[in-house]
Amino acid sequence: MTDGVYRPILRPRRGELAALHHLDADLAQRVMPIIELAPDDRLPQLVRQMPPRTGAIAVDLGAIADPADTLSSPPLDLAEELADVGVAMLPVLRAYDSRRRLVEHGLAARMHLMRAVLRLQPHLDARNATAATKLTDRMLAGAGLEAERVDLVIDLAETACAAHADRFEERARNVLRWARAEDWRSVTVAAGAMPPNLDDLPTDEPVAVGRLDAQVWARLSEPGVGYADYGVTSPVRRHGINHRQLPTLRYTAEHDWWIYRWARRGGRSDDRCHDLCRTLVDSPQWPSTGARFSWGDAQIARQSRSARGGGSPASWIAWSTSHHIAHVLRTIAPS
Repeated sequence: MTDGVYRPILRPRRGELAALHHLDADLAQRVMPIIELAPDDRLPQLVRQMPPRTGAIAVDLGAIADPADTLSSPPLDLAEELADVGVAMLPVLRAYDSRRRLVEHGLAARMHLMRAVLRLQPHLDARNATAATKLTDRMLAGAGLEAERVDLVIDLAETACAAHADRFEERARNVLRWARAEDWRSVTVAAGAMPPNLDDLPTDEPVAVGRLDAQVWARLSEPGVGYADYGVTSPVRRHGINHRQLPTLRYTAEHDWWIYRWARRGGRSDDRCHDLCRTLVDSPQWPSTGARFSWGDAQIARQSRSARGGGSPASWIAWSTSHHIAHVLRTIAPS
């Protein structure tokens, strides 16, 4: 039930798109990003500037309301815009999609790969196997799609602490037992453990934050179950909240993210970013392959050698996401 593909759930921002644009060509074949759109996002413009090496993306329009204009169709309009820049779109089916939206998803799926993603959040969408079967049958029928053309993503959302992780692990086992009764194209478990706000963490020293989402997936030890997460961001979306824009890297290791937030009061932002990257490159977390590990690592290594240019929040997310994707793909690679 797995196709060996990593499905990060990402935001349509310049940083995440830059990481996808600079993916190694071989690794890109094993990534299918799920992009969550908000009403004001301009995904086609970003994709035109930085086309993802994956060649296709799944797009979740769950936050986009059905338009009053019956001639408008967000799934079809977006699929056509992305096709114009050479990117295929997989629509993401959600439990609360209207009948009209499901039909539009089905039409959008037929425009390109005749495939879709069904994203199920069991804690919100269906509390038991009977409800889940009834719900997914409705969604597939509404879109006119067979399960073997659909990638099922079981989204456990936020794993905020060890107690949550234990509960989510048991819930995931129950949902996976249900999922095996249907002939899905693939089955993937998604979760996210990055805190929504890093402002309270210490600065000028690396701080470990546990990757509880990855630990849940590893403990499941379910053959044929794919891996997904929220990249280096949180499942909790804090719209309209501004954070302190300190140089920050979220550096993925096996069990933790190492958060580097550098204040270095009194220094220029260029110097702060240079010092941060130099500290990371000299740390135990730096991979043995160094700058060759990913495009993001090459940028970090370059920044560590020069104090010119302090980067930006978009570039820090891009470097962090690039390293994260490369790390995940090496972790889940078949032995």
